[in-house]
Amino acid sequence: MTIENKKGYFGEFGGSYVPEVVQKALDELEEAYNKYKDDKEFLKEYHHYLKDYSGRETPLYFAESLTNYLGGAKIYLKREDLNHLGAHKLNNVIGQILLAKRMGKKKVIAETGAGQHGVATAAAAAKFGMQCDIYMGALDVERQRLNVFRMEMLGATVHAVEEGERTLKEAVDAAFEAWINNIDDTFYVLGSAVGPHPYPSMVKDFQRVISQEARRQILEKENRLPDMVIACVGGGSNAIGAFAEFIPDKEVKLVGVEAAGKGLNTDRHAATLTLGTVGVLDGMKTYALFNEDGTVKPVYSISPGLDYPGIGPEHAFLRDNKRAEYVPATDDEAVNALLLLTKKEGIIPAIESSHALAEVIKRAPKLDKDKIIIVNISGRGDKDVAAIAKHLKNK
Repeated sequence: MTIENKKGYFGEFGGSYVPEVVQKALDELEEAYNKYKDDKEFLKEYHHYLKDYSGRETPLYFAESLTNYLGGAKIYLKREDLNHLGAHKLNNVIGQILLAKRMGKKKVIAETGAGQHGVATAAAAAKFGMQCDIYMGALDVERQRLNVFRMEMLGATVHAVEEGERTLKEAVDAAFEAWINNIDDTFYVLGSAVGPHPYPSMVKDFQRVISQEARRQILEKENRLPDMVIACVGGGSNAIGAFAEFIPDKEVKLVGVEAAGKGLNTDRHAATLTLGTVGVLDGMKTYALFNEDGTVKPVYSISPGLDYPGIGPEHAFLRDNKRAEYVPATDDEAVNALLLLTKKEGIIPAIESSHALAEVIKRAPKLDKDKIIIVNISGRGDKDVAAIAKHLKNK
């Protein structure tokens, strides 16, 4: 039986819609997180590993060549691609695995789409001597062979999920099922700001370091806040991390960019906040892409990190309250943005991050040169080179 837990709402979104056995585990997790999130020793250890293991802080880089080419607003890149393992994911994984150790867990489970969260979880599990199982849609396994091999090198067992569309949604379902069957000794390291409470709040807190650094860095560089912060959104972890410290600053426009795939007029997209409706998905109330009978629609993106049919509940709240704007970008727009940044700055961004860059390319030329945009480069594009080559070949 699924019950609704009244905690963990952002307006009408969020909550915890899960079976009782899972709710007990979530209550245990919430109790541990509340105990340690402000604990000085926990935070000291967390920031130690962010600095000395992950390599933080990441630069806020002025993309001068791209700025000059587009001819409008100044563009700064928050370089999460320079984190150890090449993405923002480790910020959250380190925090969750340190929490798992304090809870006495011996094994971690995770889902992954693009593979970056899976690699980060496998690496942290190796570092801290924990058994690790990763669930990944079989289609994403095919698209991200490099990351699968990296996970296996790190000692993780990768489970290819063959059900449904064989992508991120099915990986999440399989990971939750495996967790339920091993709930006593296993910690579920959830990679995005989605799912039942307390995961969305916990992931936000561990990813908040992105905007904590960016806010301080832009004040040092420009002596003022940016006019706009742009980030890609799948489930929404990098975006909520990039937005978090700027949410109270109403003068800073927040823009999330989701996957329009082959186009909004097709059934090959993952434009959740553009075309979705409110319902319950993966233990949370949020916007998602549903069929008329309430089943979840198949979704698609060239980006295996953005092909998720829902969105984190805080993003749903920010959208409905008009604090943030969410817009789509197609595969073609994302690939073109990736190639432009690569050629102008010598930086190969992840195809996920390139969705955000696509919106920068649209907006920057229309803004005055004294305006400032920060775009979160959530990951590097090594993992996507084969997919980009295939996309360009098939055009």
